[in-house]
Amino acid sequence: MKNTKLLLAVMITAMFTTTGWAQKTTPKVAGGDKDQHGCIGSAGYTYSVLKDDCVKLFEEKIQLREANPQKSYVSNAVVILSKDKKKAELFLPESKGSIILNRTLEYLNTSVYKSKKGTYNLNKEKDSYTLRKGKKIIYSI
Repeated sequence: MKNTKLLLAVMITAMFTTTGWAQKTTPKVAGGDKDQHGCIGSAGYTYSVLKDDCVKLFEEKIQLREANPQKSYVSNAVVILSKDKKKAELFLPESKGSIILNRTLEYLNTSVYKSKKGTYNLNKEKDSYTLRKGKKIIYSI
């Protein structure tokens, strides 16, 4: 009888440990997905190089709309300008992280920003923005 109880106890213990029932699982904590800058993606935060802080892109002032959407929805690009307006940080839905653009021209109410490789050009005229990739307009407001 003792052997049977011992055998039953060993079998139950083996069943719990091999099926994972006895293993502790750590519950996911809300906001436990901080990136290397401490920004919590699940709360809508993304790191901005120019602000050197976590920002909510959907709260930023400069929201550009996709020029010729090919999908059933329209995506947005976000632009953050540095305090001195010499740099622009570009957040595109298809890119990981941001792209820094440098102001190459400023005249009256017009500014032109370009990426290092010249892939992206951001033109600002008064309160209107146009983003080009090469020669093609991809986002505007």
